[in-house]
Amino acid sequence: MSNPQVVLKLGDDVSTDIIYPGRFMATVLPTETPQFAFADSAEFNGRLKAKEIAPGSAIVAGKNFGCGSSREQAVSCLKGYELCIVAKNIARIFLQSAINLGLNIVICPDIEASEGDELEIVEGKVLNKTSKKSFAISPLPQARQAIIDAGGLIPYTRRLLRAQ
Repeated sequence: MSNPQVVLKLGDDVSTDIIYPGRFMATVLPTETPQFAFADSAEFNGRLKAKEIAPGSAIVAGKNFGCGSSREQAVSCLKGYELCIVAKNIARIFLQSAINLGLNIVICPDIEASEGDELEIVEGKVLNKTSKKSFAISPLPQARQAIIDAGGLIPYTRRLLRAQ
């Protein structure tokens, strides 16, 4: 499927305030939200804005990624850079927003990876090519994965309507 490099390693309980700080909530356009991704981490935000991080790169996180408020901007800012989120689990509202916007997410309860590691995401598992370890994926229901694969709920719905 894909071979992302880990560009950021995070722990548990990463809130939407960390991903997209509340002071930027007035900015809602998906074309404008990416500039504020991880704004309080000047180094990482700067690398994103300077396009030093390739589309498809991975953020690896622990449990409860995207907890906190239900701000959709936390998803759209990551989608704007086409990042892949590999987390032990994802907060419920963030997960639904990620599906709706087509953010590439992988739920991998036992993932072990460090910044700089190269991952390979294949059917049912994440291979850490750097450590040579393999970790099982908790797959999303087929219908939800189809929405992500289509690029989000709107492209998915358009595809269904055109097929009729």
